[in-house]
Amino acid sequence: MARRRQLYEGKAKILFEGPEPGTLVQYFKDEATALGGQRKGIITGKGVLNNRISEYLMVKLAEIGIPTHFVRRLNMREQLIREVEIIPVEIVVRNVAAGGLSARLGIAEGTRLPRSIIEYYYKNEALSNPLVSEEHITCFGWAVPQDMDDIVALTLRINDFLSGLFLGVGITLIDFKIEFGRLWENDEMRIVLADEISPDNCRLWDSKTNEKMDKDRFRRDLGRVEEAYQEVARRLGILPEAGVRDMKGPEVMQ
Repeated sequence: MARRRQLYEGKAKILFEGPEPGTLVQYFKDEATALGGQRKGIITGKGVLNNRISEYLMVKLAEIGIPTHFVRRLNMREQLIREVEIIPVEIVVRNVAAGGLSARLGIAEGTRLPRSIIEYYYKNEALSNPLVSEEHITCFGWAVPQDMDDIVALTLRINDFLSGLFLGVGITLIDFKIEFGRLWENDEMRIVLADEISPDNCRLWDSKTNEKMDKDRFRRDLGRVEEAYQEVARRLGILPEAGVRDMKGPEVMQ
C-alpha cells in the first residue's frame, strides 16, 4: 500500500493527501455510528458498497450537469476527489416524513409530504448539528446569499433526479443529506456537491413493502444491515462481481 499523509478521519471516511495538488483520496470505512455516537459498530463491507454507490450516483449526477468533487474511483474502498472548502451546513431534503421530522412535528412516519422540504443543519458535532435557518447561515457568514441560491437550485435538481432514478429500481427516496463545497479554480469559485451519497445518508425504502434499506436498520437495531446495503447496490446494477471483500486502507505516514 502507498504511504499517504492522513489529513482527517471522520465517522465513516478518512481523507488522505492526494497524488496531485488540489486532490484528496477518500477512504470509506466499515465503522458505523448512530444516535450521537451512542451506538457504534461494524457493517461488514459497507465501505466497499458506499464507495461504489456514491461513485455511481456522482457520475450520474455529473451527466445531467451537477458539478461534484468526484474525479474517479481508485479501488474497492477509495476514490480520488477534488479538494474543496466545505460549507459547514448539512442540507437535508425530505420527501416523506421519517426520522427527526416525524419526532419533532408528530407526523406519522411514512406520510408523503405535500412538497419536498429542504432543511439546514449547522455542522458542529459539539452542538449536535443544530437545525438552522437560511438567515442564520448568511448572518454568520457560513455562506452568502448567492451561494444559497446555487445550493437550493442544485439540491432541487438532485432530488428530482435521484427520486426518479431510485423509483426506477423499486426504491423510494424518503430523505437524504448532502453537503456542498467551494471549488476554487484560478480566481473563480463555484459551488459543487461534495462528501458522499449512499445508504449512510439516504433513507431508502422498498417501494412495495416499505422495508428499510439504509442505515436506519443499524440505528434501530433491525438486523440484516449488510444485506440491505447489498440490495441497494444490486438494484443499481453495481454490486461488485467478486462480492464484498475486505481491503485494508493505505499505510499512514507518521
